[in-house]
Amino acid sequence: MTEEIDRRIGARIRIEREARGWSLSELAERASVSRGMIFKVERGDSSPTATLLGKLSGAFGLSMSTLIARAEVSKGKLLRKADQPLWVDPDTGYVRRHVSPNSDLPLDLIHITLPARESVAMPASAYAFLRQLIWVLEGELVFSEGEARHVMSEGDCLELGPPTDCLFKNESDRTCVYAVAVLTGS
Repeated sequence: MTEEIDRRIGARIRIEREARGWSLSELAERASVSRGMIFKVERGDSSPTATLLGKLSGAFGLSMSTLIARAEVSKGKLLRKADQPLWVDPDTGYVRRHVSPNSDLPLDLIHITLPARESVAMPASAYAFLRQLIWVLEGELVFSEGEARHVMSEGDCLELGPPTDCLFKNESDRTCVYAVAVLTGS
C-alpha cells in the first residue's frame, strides 16, 4: 500500500510541475533539492521524506496537505477512517493520516504520529501561504519555529507564527500523537 501511495504522490508532483511548465531542473532549483531525487520520486522509485515534500509543496505554493490530498483523497463529505490516506516518512517512521474529506471547506485536518526520539524539519516555504494550529493529543512535542521553542504536552494547542523554518521533535521515549489544522483559504 505504501508503494501505491508513493506512486500516486510522485505522479501528482509530476502533474503539478508540468501544469506550471517547469522542467525538473527548474523545480529542483525552486525547491532547493536535487533534480535526481525529484526524478526518482516522480517515477515512484523513491519514497519522499516529509522534509522533501515540504520543500516541493512550498515551491508549488501549496500546503503539504493540499499536495498529498490531490494525490490521495477523492471528493465527498464523509471520509471513513479506513479510507483516510496514510503516508509514512521513510526516514523517521512519522505517520501522516489525512483525516478531512476533500471538500470545499478551507480547512484540512491531519493526524500525525511521531515516534520516540525522532524529528521532522519543515522549510519556511511550506508555511508561507497558510495558517496552522498544532494540537497535542498524546505525549510531548517540542516544536521549534525559528528561534522560538515550544515544549507542548497532551492537550496543548499552538497557533504557528509567521513562516519560518520549523522542527517537530519528540524528545521523549513515548510516541507523540498530534493533530494539525491547516486553514487553506482566506
